[in-house]
Amino acid sequence: MGTRGIPGHGAPGAGARSRPSGVITRGTTNPNRLRRVDRWLTGVHGRLLRTAADPLVVDVGYGASPVTTLELLRRLRTVRPDVEVVGFEIDPERVAAALPYARERLTFARGGFEVPLPAGRSATVIRAFNVLRQYDEDAVPAAWARMCARLAPDGLLVEGTCDELGRRAVWLGIGADARPRTVTFATRLAGFDRPSELAERLPKALIHGNVPGEPIHAFLTAFDRAWDLHAPLGAFGARQRWIAATDTLARDWPVCDGPARRRQGELTVAWSAVAPSDRNIRSRC
Repeated sequence: MGTRGIPGHGAPGAGARSRPSGVITRGTTNPNRLRRVDRWLTGVHGRLLRTAADPLVVDVGYGASPVTTLELLRRLRTVRPDVEVVGFEIDPERVAAALPYARERLTFARGGFEVPLPAGRSATVIRAFNVLRQYDEDAVPAAWARMCARLAPDGLLVEGTCDELGRRAVWLGIGADARPRTVTFATRLAGFDRPSELAERLPKALIHGNVPGEPIHAFLTAFDRAWDLHAPLGAFGARQRWIAATDTLARDWPVCDGPARRRQGELTVAWSAVAPSDRNIRSRC
């Protein structure tokens, strides 16, 4: 991607002439692995997509198979039929494997965190999933800054991690200023044991902070307590127990979503409540 631009998009911008930013990661993926974050994008940020003058969405690091990029396009079209999706990968072999799936308003090209869109174009949304988890923690702020520089002023970077089948995921909603706004926890409630299990899927910016004395550890501990408090509701199903636990949690923590989202096994809180204490960033829901 770095020197060739984006097929079907005209001349590349200045960023496209440099070497792609980042390193090749494992690239493992599966169908429906990112369904939870896609559902959140269309449900919570559907208005952003519907009102965008140029509905361009970027998928950074789609992996060895473009399946989750194809699914992203299909799901976004339920709220914005003319949405355009561009998938970027550093590995040229992965780009070549994806090119046969390209179609109108869906393209694949080589690139990384620099997001080499053509000059004059900015992304409404950038999705970067299961990428930064494989980097050093110190590399995260710079990667956020590079990607957010390619967002529209009201754009959104979604950066997070999920398990191999997409049953559990945690992601950040980051503004165009490269400052996180929210953290969303999402899980398949069937077979769910305890909220603290989601710690395994914390993004790189949070996972090393999950130790006593840090906000994210305090949050997950409080979530476990609320879950235990409502154990009797387990007789009516994990969904009822999750709803009650998140309602209890909302009394003391800045929960950003409503019952409709939480019924789906989601919970979104303000980043400022869980950010590592040595670099706490003020945020809003």
